[in-house]
Amino acid sequence: MKITGTTIIAVRHKGKVAVAGDGQVTMESTVLKHGARKVRRLYHNQVIVGFAGATADAFTLFDRFDQKLEQYGGNLLRAAVELTKDWRTDRILRHLEALMIAVSGEYSLIISGNGDVIESDDEVMAIGSGGPYALAAARALIGYSDLNAAEIAQESMRIAADICIYTNRNITLEELDTNKEMGGERSGRPG
Repeated sequence: MKITGTTIIAVRHKGKVAVAGDGQVTMESTVLKHGARKVRRLYHNQVIVGFAGATADAFTLFDRFDQKLEQYGGNLLRAAVELTKDWRTDRILRHLEALMIAVSGEYSLIISGNGDVIESDDEVMAIGSGGPYALAAARALIGYSDLNAAEIAQESMRIAADICIYTNRNITLEELDTNKEMGGERSGRPG
């Protein structure tokens, strides 16, 4: 039996970055849990991470990623690259099938076990079964509303939940002030 689904979205807009995720855990056609917490703060609350994949994999990756952030002094890009190296080569980690979104004051990244560290072109990114719906909604809301990052992320999740059967309206939302969190200029940009 395969545990499927989730939706995670990150929106960087008007000096803030928000990450939202739903709480549904589904096995085949059965909802196992309504209130899973798939969005967490790491590294002294300076990084927000959202996870799409199996729950046990999430805990393993959150812990490993937090260790990388500590090792590299909170440098999100460096920690993400080092995590993907481990993820591809470690005997246990390479079997984890998952995606992560990680944001800081400077970066918004999608991280995969295939070695991908991807930054969005338009500061909006989404993963999981409802990701395409949430992404489309967020892009429209940015262009045609006066909502802030948290409001856009929340409304995008609600729209995705109305369309995707693997996504619910039990939303966890975390937000960073990018003006306060940024420590300097960006150096190097991921793919």
